[in-house]
Amino acid sequence: MTHDHDLVLRPTAAQTEAALDPPPGRTGTDLVVETLAALGATTVFGAPGRPAPGVLDALHRTGLRHVGLRTVCDAGFAADAYGRVTGEAAPLLVPSGPGALAALAALQEARAASAPVLAIGGQVTGAGSGHGGPGHPRDLSELRELRELPDRDGVFRGVVKSVHPVRTQSQIPSAIAEAWTSALTVPHGPVWVDVPRHVLLAETPVPVVTGGDTFPEELPPRPELTAVAADLLVRAERPAIVAGGGVVRADASGKLRQLAERIQAPVVTTSGGKGAFPWTHPLSLRSWSADRHTTELLEDADVLLVIGSGLGELSSGAGTFEPRGRIVQIQADLGKLESPHPALGIHADARLALQALLETVGERRDEAAPERVRAVLTEARARLAAQDLTLEQDVVAAVREALPTGTPSFWDPTVLTCWAWSALDARAPGAMHSAQGAGVPGYGFPAALGAAAADPTRPVLAVSGDDGALHAVAELATARQYDLNVTWLVTGDGGDGTGPDHVALAESFGVPGVRTSPQTLAADLAKALAAPGPSVVVLPTALRMPAQAHPG
Repeated sequence: MTHDHDLVLRPTAAQTEAALDPPPGRTGTDLVVETLAALGATTVFGAPGRPAPGVLDALHRTGLRHVGLRTVCDAGFAADAYGRVTGEAAPLLVPSGPGALAALAALQEARAASAPVLAIGGQVTGAGSGHGGPGHPRDLSELRELRELPDRDGVFRGVVKSVHPVRTQSQIPSAIAEAWTSALTVPHGPVWVDVPRHVLLAETPVPVVTGGDTFPEELPPRPELTAVAADLLVRAERPAIVAGGGVVRADASGKLRQLAERIQAPVVTTSGGKGAFPWTHPLSLRSWSADRHTTELLEDADVLLVIGSGLGELSSGAGTFEPRGRIVQIQADLGKLESPHPALGIHADARLALQALLETVGERRDEAAPERVRAVLTEARARLAAQDLTLEQDVVAAVREALPTGTPSFWDPTVLTCWAWSALDARAPGAMHSAQGAGVPGYGFPAALGAAAADPTRPVLAVSGDDGALHAVAELATARQYDLNVTWLVTGDGGDGTGPDHVALAESFGVPGVRTSPQTLAADLAKALAAPGPSVVVLPTALRMPAQAHPG
């Protein structure tokens, strides 16, 4: 066996010059920032605290943009959204010691949504085994330092995808590159890099970091599983498809449509998979996965293809889903494979798996499939019509009318969000995002700020309830500071009326606000989205949830 290859490993002239003639005064913090820049990062998110001494100076020297939010958790939400809309790893700098724990809720949401976030913390000097430098204790019991926290890596290990501890300066470039690769290898997810403060503070003899190519591993399906899945689908009498967020993240919407049309299978998208299949397509069951009529069609399928979904609570009829046929599940997250139902489990990226099926499966004719879809949608509309929910449906329609196609939106857990999960036509893959994994209030607005930082040329919509909005109200200062194009829709969630005047609150931050009504919502929201900079639109009307769609 030979290991000869044609890679060019000789440093370039510029790399050699940078390595042999580094600027004076560089520290471990410079190594962190140089590595991020070499890997392709352009924006770094952070918050008040002590993420790393001298980090802002290092960012300035490297040319990376720093977007600072008012809380650590909100900075995590912003990084999450940046990773979702760009598909790139989003660096997140968190404070030392227990201050880093404020990022856990955001990282849990990123893990649930497979958002690539690279969180970097500066542990207090000497904390934890192996952290001690010259003159510093290695045993935390000997420390009496502010912000000390034993086994911080262990705390994060239960939340993030992978943990990458650093003990010396020479480890920094490789540890960050390894974490970057992990974050971007499917399934994407948040990762944690922890660097002791004395390692960050000390001057470094390590050369300037100029090389940073990483190659996330692809995850193709096993060929024998593709063969069985294709055979099941082409011979099925009543196939159906559930498309989840994995289809959106893999940019596989076009391949999903080709497969659905080839085998004539109805498609329902989950709340995370909204936009993965055209809303008005004859085979589209839309996003009515919480409707019992949709559930009954999926349960009756003799072969159910589940792509990029773990069939969680929101996409399984609130846990009532009991399929009677054979399930084929394509899932990049190995831990979610065959969960919660036995299946032909295919551990693969959705795009590669769909490509393999398209290359393998034959054409299946079923002229009755569109009629079955129409019948289900008719029954779903009739169930809502019987509940006098015209107001709520009009509000969803007004939001849809105001949103330009492709405009990303970020939703807190609210009544309007529950409606949007089922009834809003996203019109494009990845246009609607919500805190459906951790269910964290206050996600929508800071996440929208992160998306606006990723692309300042287009508007972004955030949606919160009037109580949930209080979790993120400090970020109005961030929106104004960076002049980010985010319109924040704050709706009535049936509270007790003791909350603040959100219009006056927005204006106190220098952000224009307007109070609207269901009749004027479409026009007011469209006007706010078209105006540059941040804005707030308040709809004080309380909305109702539909009656439970499933018995029990």
